[in-house]
Amino acid sequence: MKFFRNNQSSVSGLALAALVSVSSCFLEATPAFAKAPAKTQPAILTASAIAVADKYSADAAEQIFKEGGNAVDAAVAIAFTLAVTYPEAGNIGGGGFMTLYVDGKPYFLDYRERAPLAATKNMYLDDKGEVIKGMSLFGYRAVGVPGTVDGMWQAQRRFGKLQWKQVLAPAIHYARDGFEVSQQLQDRRDDAAKDFAGKTNFDTYFGTLKQGVNFKQPDLAAVLTRISDQGAKDFYSGKTADLIAASMRGHGLITKTDLQQYKAVWRQPIQADWNGYRVYTAPPPSSGGIGLVQLLKMKADIAPDFKDVTLNSAQYVHLIAEIEKRVFADRAQYLGDPDFYKVPVAQLTADAYLAKRAAEVNPTTPSDTKSVQPGLGTSMPEKVETTHFSVIDKWGNAVSNTYTINGYFGSGVVADRTGIVLNDEMDDFSAKPGVANMFGVVGSDANSIEPKKRPLSSMSPTILTKDGKVSLVIGTPGGSRIFTSIFQVITNIYDFNMPLADAVGAMRFHHQLLPPNTIFWEPYKPIEGELAKQIEAKGYTLKGQDFSGDIQAIKVNGDTPDAAADPRGRGVTRVIQ
Repeated sequence: MKFFRNNQSSVSGLALAALVSVSSCFLEATPAFAKAPAKTQPAILTASAIAVADKYSADAAEQIFKEGGNAVDAAVAIAFTLAVTYPEAGNIGGGGFMTLYVDGKPYFLDYRERAPLAATKNMYLDDKGEVIKGMSLFGYRAVGVPGTVDGMWQAQRRFGKLQWKQVLAPAIHYARDGFEVSQQLQDRRDDAAKDFAGKTNFDTYFGTLKQGVNFKQPDLAAVLTRISDQGAKDFYSGKTADLIAASMRGHGLITKTDLQQYKAVWRQPIQADWNGYRVYTAPPPSSGGIGLVQLLKMKADIAPDFKDVTLNSAQYVHLIAEIEKRVFADRAQYLGDPDFYKVPVAQLTADAYLAKRAAEVNPTTPSDTKSVQPGLGTSMPEKVETTHFSVIDKWGNAVSNTYTINGYFGSGVVADRTGIVLNDEMDDFSAKPGVANMFGVVGSDANSIEPKKRPLSSMSPTILTKDGKVSLVIGTPGGSRIFTSIFQVITNIYDFNMPLADAVGAMRFHHQLLPPNTIFWEPYKPIEGELAKQIEAKGYTLKGQDFSGDIQAIKVNGDTPDAAADPRGRGVTRVIQ
């Protein structure tokens, strides 16, 4: 019996199978982690399916399904595995969002990072009140309190079928015994190292990471083993918490108290009806779910303007940019952490409001940027290097999960003696209202820095259902480009009837209010030639930017799932019978 299909590691499948067997027996003998036997349910799909960021996490998920795990078990195994094999974005030193559909009901888990207790509103400003370049991006002071471990722990304890040790076993294996480094991973390491040079301890841990070489992470393996034995407790109040706090002492703001006080939060997902489907997506502190619903509904409101307009033509790009312009005006003004600020979710997603906003679209020329204001009035107050995975099991349960350490390899800080890459998520706050972050987007006081506050995000893990059954599981990295990318793929699928793989691989573009009348294009399918001339003739500036994203999607056709991984990344899909 093999543990991982297509496994290129030095450890045999037989040895790993034994490891899991031993781990499972050990856990079953540990009362604190005991689970009641799962009830047998009839399968409603012909297979389970995954769309993930790399082959190692795909192997991990496949093994979990073969052991009888469900979509949540597989998702947690994927997340921990990516923390090892996709270290530029997969993580336990960051945070994220998980949208779930389990036993016919939607759920949303917010395990976004929080600002440390010692954080202050002006912590990234100099004595003249100006933003200090790079302080929120590199080094210890850029780090928010990580949430991934508690998020995975809560999700698996609530909905998983397997024992906790089983879902950790693949990640421990890859950390302890190594995995073969891809060329893309080395390229990203090399680029990141230039930014971190002389500022962090990044090279101490990742200086030997080279394409084709088996890369081992013994410190991280020890951390994962403790988490396997003790659950989230180790990370937030045990030895790992002590090591993180010691590493930050004298450099950053995070203390053991910050870790002890962290808790992931179950929230109500954004829900909307669109085109005969029910959309479940991310609520604040994500801006993405609201933005996605606004885009979908406003496009439907001006459907006559799209009649006979060719996908990704100059006129199509213009109309979508007009909608996006208004979405980003609302984003900058109204969105932040709902635990600190009353976000007007109902108003921003109301049909009447969106119809009014859509009516402002100029169908022929770009609206003047200064004239596009937040639609509710001013009285109401992610770098692209994230990763996403989509999972559905044969029982029809689904997980759409997006998590991040923000920039590639986060802050560049690796907590000493842990191998944990720490995030630079503090850059997602508004260091100064009206000043753009690394994605070029601005924010208001609703997203200012406060202790325990979660920074605004664009992550938008999304699930569409029809008649109570999952139809689409989708998400992507991409910073402020996340929800505009998801919107384009959903439109490709349902408005243009494209096959899933074609919809994911099609050209994508982006506009976000500022810079004025600028259309960003991606290097994978650049806007050039006659199309570029036509767009520029409408009054737009074209700008290339590496925001291609990495869409991972699963579409259910009848009772058969179909999965697509973005050709822009090193993603892998599996349909598991």
